[in-house]
Amino acid sequence: MRTDSYPSFRKLEVWQDGIELVVEIYRLTEPFPAWERYGLTSQLRRAGVSVPTNIAEGYGRATRGEYLNHLSVANGSLNEVETLCVVSERLGFGHPAALTDVTSRVTSLQKRISRMRTVLTQKKRA
Repeated sequence: MRTDSYPSFRKLEVWQDGIELVVEIYRLTEPFPAWERYGLTSQLRRAGVSVPTNIAEGYGRATRGEYLNHLSVANGSLNEVETLCVVSERLGFGHPAALTDVTSRVTSLQKRISRMRTVLTQKKRA
């Protein structure tokens, strides 16, 4: 593990919020029907976990281009989470307030990742 003097993805607020998204998704999906355990529940959880995982993996890559690619994958996973929340809502799965919390965090993360990508792209050109 890295020391405190070495930069770490753990200090990125966007990664920290991604972890909170995962926690919210697990809480949201806990009461889903047992027969959805390997369907919607699993897919929603995997998409959620993909967000901070790709942020961390991209941070550790050798080039800015690789980092940008992983941020793009994380953003795609956020789109997947949002879509699966719509499906969950229409099927009547999950508490409405919990669905709102997850989709609000998704929107916030999408905006922040977009800003990160813009800044990193501008630095790449400079």
